[in-house]
Amino acid sequence: MATPTSLFKLVSAGKFKPVYYFYGPEEYRLAEARKYLVKQFLPDLQVSTNYRKIDGKRTSVADLSAELSTLPMLGERQVFSISEIQSFKPKELQRIFQLLKPPDPSRLIIFSSPSSKVPKKSSAFFKAIAAVAEPVEFKKMTEQETAGQIRSRLAKENLSIEPEALSLLIGSVAGNRGALEQELGKLVSYKEAEESEDNGKITSDDIRRVCSGYEIFNMFHLADRIVDGNPADVIKMLSGLISEGTHPTVLATLLQQHFTSLYLVKAGKSPLGNRGFLIQNFRRQAQHYSSDNLERIIISIAKLDSELRRSKIKPQVQLEILALELVRSRAS
Repeated sequence: MATPTSLFKLVSAGKFKPVYYFYGPEEYRLAEARKYLVKQFLPDLQVSTNYRKIDGKRTSVADLSAELSTLPMLGERQVFSISEIQSFKPKELQRIFQLLKPPDPSRLIIFSSPSSKVPKKSSAFFKAIAAVAEPVEFKKMTEQETAGQIRSRLAKENLSIEPEALSLLIGSVAGNRGALEQELGKLVSYKEAEESEDNGKITSDDIRRVCSGYEIFNMFHLADRIVDGNPADVIKMLSGLISEGTHPTVLATLLQQHFTSLYLVKAGKSPLGNRGFLIQNFRRQAQHYSSDNLERIIISIAKLDSELRRSKIKPQVQLEILALELVRSRAS
């Protein structure tokens, strides 16, 4: 089983497997690997004619078999990229796999599954496809990998980044390579347009102004104010977030996710989603609440989420009332 790194090294050296299976939660990295593989395997003049992209979910096994049975003219190379391969039934898969024998050095097959359909490695499907293809799993980037990508990209733009800003940016993209590329692009454009003495350095304020994934840190700051037990600060921050364009229903959802993560961490489990790198922050906040308190808070937020959609009371007022209840409910 290959990793994205080992795949890149082998392909760069001109070493290809006849069949690959790409899967995992990071679709951006998967798509970029597919593009690189095609570019390295096919001469430029053959990409437009000998590269076929096929949606397995919308293609019958008969039509796919016909495609795979077509040989290139004059020994030219071929690449078939077949997405949604998991949508075929077991017997259909076996029929497809039979067409791959014996391996053809002039043909490359790339099967893939979307991030929403990542198979278990113990599943019959995964075992069947791993028997004929080289599986490559595209995981979310680690904190260290993300930091390396950030520094490398910014260095090319003659930019640096403050340590706190780096930490915030790593957290805001949560290991998503596509999100990182998007945020770095926005930051680079922002600094190019900015006329100031520090336009060569990315600051924490730049992350807050530019990066769309900053909501998770807003929740930490809001939770810190709740833990501190200062209702005036809590209301002030809520008002600020709403005035900046964050709807109360969105804030309620983010609060529920945050306090659910506190509850999970307090129980010795991992927080929701890709928030594992922030586990120490969760532990720090969770120690101010009992598990019973957190359960009641999660239920209260769920009720608020429902009421925000049908109550005549202004959403902001309802959210402020809940926030004050959260301040009172914290452990002393």
